[in-house]
Amino acid sequence: MKPFRHFWLLCLVFTLIISGCSDTPQIARLAPDAVILAFGNSLTHGTGAREGESYPARLEEIIGRQVINAGIPGEVTAAGRKRLPELLDEHQPDLLILCHGGNDMLRRQDRGQTIVNLKAMIEQTRNRNISVVLVSVPQLGLLLDSAPFYREIAAEYKIPCEDEIISDLLSDRDLKSDTIHPNATGYRMMAESIAELLKKSGAI
Repeated sequence: MKPFRHFWLLCLVFTLIISGCSDTPQIARLAPDAVILAFGNSLTHGTGAREGESYPARLEEIIGRQVINAGIPGEVTAAGRKRLPELLDEHQPDLLILCHGGNDMLRRQDRGQTIVNLKAMIEQTRNRNISVVLVSVPQLGLLLDSAPFYREIAAEYKIPCEDEIISDLLSDRDLKSDTIHPNATGYRMMAESIAELLKKSGAI
């Protein structure tokens, strides 16, 4: 019986591997007519590229769902926290893509309050039964690493998180328009990375 038991265990492991077992949290699948709200600041607005070249515009092309660009350049999380509920009620999206906090760090605002504001925005959204995807923003420093609190928040709420793309883009001069914004090519790559995360999370 022992050889049979070993064979069964190997089959189980193989099944888990081929079934795409992943650490990415799963969210509700998006219908073809689903509405996505891309919420944030200049990185969502598309500063550094022309109209139609922002990541929400490119993401809409890639995944074939409506993506509303709700990015306001210069906004901090305290203002975003106040602005978000009205947009959720107006658009009633199926998914929120939250990319916020960069201006808080640039202005050296209290990090604890930034975390509180991000969590409040996630809770405002989930209380309306809307799925959330989080996009990390780099912290100040030479290496442009994503601020670790994004990973911590994503783990706490068990939501998908794109934790690398913005740091990668801003580390490559050919993919950015200035020190803190991607260019059109960078935004396209950002959209592709988020689309890939949506696939891994089961949303598309």
